Amino acid sequence: MKAVTSTPTAGHAFALPNLLTYSRIVAVPVVVGCMYWSDILQAGLWLRWVALFIFIVAGITDFFDGYVARLWGQQTSFGRMLDPIADKLLVSSCLLMLAANGEIRGWSLWAAIVILCREILVSGLREHLAGLRVSVPVTRLAKWKTVLQLVAIGFLIGGEAVDHMLPLSVLSYRLSFGEEIWPVATTIGLGLLWLSALLTLYTGYDYFRAGARHLNQ
Repeated sequence: MKAVTSTPTAGHAFALPNLLTYSRIVAVPVVVGCMYWSDILQAGLWLRWVALFIFIVAGITDFFDGYVARLWGQQTSFGRMLDPIADKLLVSSCLLMLAANGEIRGWSLWAAIVILCREILVSGLREHLAGLRVSVPVTRLAKWKTVLQLVAIGFLIGGEAVDHMLPLSVLSYRLSFGEEIWPVATTIGLGLLWLSALLTLYTGYDYFRAGARHLNQ
């Protein structure tokens, strides 16, 4: 990864790519609210499905806002700034809510901590470099990191609601040990969360290596 000097480009704040990014930000309190209502206020698992649906739609907009911006030539400095902020808001708020309701607990909390700390540190680095008019471009690996985070969180949001849809008689979907039932969706989600945490560490190191020579300025 290389740090490059960037020149801001003009663009309309209400262009379609930016509207898609706005919708992802608006989805954050809705997803968190549904999860809070379902788990903390015990309003029912159906709200988990609502949260999962909105989260998936928000994740899809993460792909299409950049694709539409490139396709229609609407890439702007504002959009490049807002897109990672929307991603971080969505990921961070969901991780905090999943930790609050116990979906992420024990050692798996460290995976969430790694992801949150990396996002804060990289945001601080970007802000410092922006003052020097230096841009650290997002790598393809960092984009895959975000995708993996979103998939992991999607499994965790589904969690108990998804497990209740799986047939108990099919061992390839659910395993029963006495009265204990293996939470399939949560287990898959936690596994993917650890993988994304490892990828998060690597991409975070990549960012700091690219911006290290500018830090003393």
